Amino acid sequence: MNFNLTLVIQMLVFATAIWVTMKFVWPMILTPMEERSRRIAQGLAAAEEGRKAFAEAEAKAQGLVREARERAAHILDAAQKQAHEIVEQARGQAGAEGARLLAAAQQQIELDAARAREDLRRDLGALAVRTAARVLEREVDAGTHAELIAKLATEI
Repeated sequence: MNFNLTLVIQMLVFATAIWVTMKFVWPMILTPMEERSRRIAQGLAAAEEGRKAFAEAEAKAQGLVREARERAAHILDAAQKQAHEIVEQARGQAGAEGARLLAAAQQQIELDAARAREDLRRDLGALAVRTAARVLEREVDAGTHAELIAKLATEI
């Protein structure tokens, strides 16, 4: 046999095997690989989009939190201002009520003092009348005794 002929036949068989592999087997290998690389690329793209969306959402959330804090601070300031106004108003009302109660108490004290003075005058007047009546009774009794003694003296 001829060494060259064997080499040529082997090259033809090898070339045919490569052609069959490239025509039929290679596409069956490449198709899943291309599909897998496409899915990986899509996954990476989706991950990148997800990162961007996450960054946007985080920025938006921080903005909302900042706005909420500002509104809460505004509400707290307004509530404190309103509380101070209510306290001041209550102090004013309490002062006015205290002044009114003090005036009413002073008026009541004056009325009670006037009544007490009047009662004292009446009681002193009654005591004076009783005392004067007793003194008069003693004088009358003394006068009566003097008359009786004078009568007795004339009769004796």
